[in-house]
Amino acid sequence: MIRKLKSRIGPQSPLRLGWHFSKAFFAAMRYGFPARALTVIGITGTDGKTTTVSMTAHILRCAGIRCGALSTAFLQIGEETQWNATQKTSPSPLIVQRFLRDLRKAGCTHAVLECSSHGLVQGRTHYTWPKIAAITNTSAEHLDYHGTMEQYRSAKAKLFLVLKGKGTKVLNGGDGSFDLLTNIASGHTVVYGAGSCKREAGSDVVMNISDVIATSTSSNAMLNVQQKGFPLPASRLQLPIPGSFNLENALCAIGCALGAGIPVEKSLEALQTFRGVPGRLEHIDEGQPFAVFVDFTVTPAAYERTLGTIRSMLEPGRRILVLTGSCGDRMREKRPIVGKLCSTLADVVVVTNEDPYTEDPQKIIDEVFAGIDQSACEAHRIFDRREAMRFLFEQAQPGDICILCAKGSDTTMWTAQGQIPWNEREIARELLRTPGGSSAS
Repeated sequence: MIRKLKSRIGPQSPLRLGWHFSKAFFAAMRYGFPARALTVIGITGTDGKTTTVSMTAHILRCAGIRCGALSTAFLQIGEETQWNATQKTSPSPLIVQRFLRDLRKAGCTHAVLECSSHGLVQGRTHYTWPKIAAITNTSAEHLDYHGTMEQYRSAKAKLFLVLKGKGTKVLNGGDGSFDLLTNIASGHTVVYGAGSCKREAGSDVVMNISDVIATSTSSNAMLNVQQKGFPLPASRLQLPIPGSFNLENALCAIGCALGAGIPVEKSLEALQTFRGVPGRLEHIDEGQPFAVFVDFTVTPAAYERTLGTIRSMLEPGRRILVLTGSCGDRMREKRPIVGKLCSTLADVVVVTNEDPYTEDPQKIIDEVFAGIDQSACEAHRIFDRREAMRFLFEQAQPGDICILCAKGSDTTMWTAQGQIPWNEREIARELLRTPGGSSAS
C-alpha cells in the first residue's frame, strides 16, 4: 500500500518533501537539537566520502579532539565503532539526531557527517547546522533521481548554503562543482586539487599535490600550500594505504581540519598513522600468491580511478581480474558504461549479482555484460556472487591482482525479499583459505 502511494507521488513533490522535512524537525526536537552543542563537519561528493570522513575524524582524534563520525560504512563515537546496518549514506533523521545526541552524552565536541545528495534534498541532515562544509568530487550518479548533473550538483550545494555566509567551505578546485560552489558565501574558503586547480578570489588556503608516488601498500606526494596568496614550505603527504586517489581525499580532510583550527603539519603527522577504512581498497591476504582487494567501487568515475590505480601497481606480464555488477532500481544507463570500462582496464571480467533490490538480477547482469568489449578481455557471467568470487580466484595466477568491486564493507545484500547477510570481506577470506578457493602457487 505504502509503495503504491509513493509511486503515485513524485520523489521530489512538495507533499513528499514536506513529510521528510516534518520528520527531520520531529527527530531534532525529540533528541533536544543536539547539533547546537557540536561543531559539525559535513562532507558530500560522489566518490571518496567515507574515506574522507574517516580521515577527518582520525585527524581530529590525533589532535586531542573527542569526536564522532557517521558514514555509509560506520557510526563512530570516540573510539567505539559499529557498522551502519542501513547502508545509507544519510540514514533517517531519527538515526542522525539520536547519533548526535549520543555524541553529546559521550562528551564529544565535534561530529563528522557524510551527506548524500538524497539526504540533502530530503532534509535527513536538517538541523545539523554544519560549520564546515566540504566536497570530494562530482560525477554522474543518481541522475534517475536528480535528472541532470546541474540538479545533482545543486543538491550537493544545499550543504554549503547551510553555512549562511559563515564557517568554512572546502572545495575541489579541479571539479565541475567548483564554479557553482564558489559563489556561495562563507567565512573562509579552502581550495584543493590534485594538480593545478581553480582558485576562488580571496581563498584563505589553496593546496595541491605533485610528484605522486603510489605502491600497493602506500601513496605519497609533495604538498604545496599557499596561504592568503603566499607559498608555505613544501612538505610530504604520506599515507600508509594504496590508491593515489586517496591523496585527494586526504587534501579534503586536511581542509576540513583547517576549518576546525588544526594546522596542516598536525594533519600530515596524523595521516601517517591512518590505516584506511574496511572495504575501501582493502587488501585481503590469506597467503595466496596473488593480490586481492575489496572496494566500494560503484560509479563509472570510481571504476576508472580504482582500476587505473590497480593497473599502476601491476608488474609487467601480470593481469587484473575484476568482479563487477550493478545495483538495481537506479541508474540503468551506467551499467553498459561500467562493463565497457572493466573490459578496457582489466584483463578478466566477471559480471555477477550485486544489490538487485526489486529488479531482475539476471537482467542487470546482462545489461552490464552488454557493454563489455569481448575482444579486449576475457569475460564471464556468473549469477551466484560467491561462485563468481571462487571462479575469479581460481583463474588468478601468481602476481595477478583481483579486485572485488561494489560491496566494500557492506554486511548485507538488498534483494526483492529484503536484506540478506553478505560480508564480502569475510567471504573472500573464507574462499582463499578453502582448498579450491584459489589457484595453487
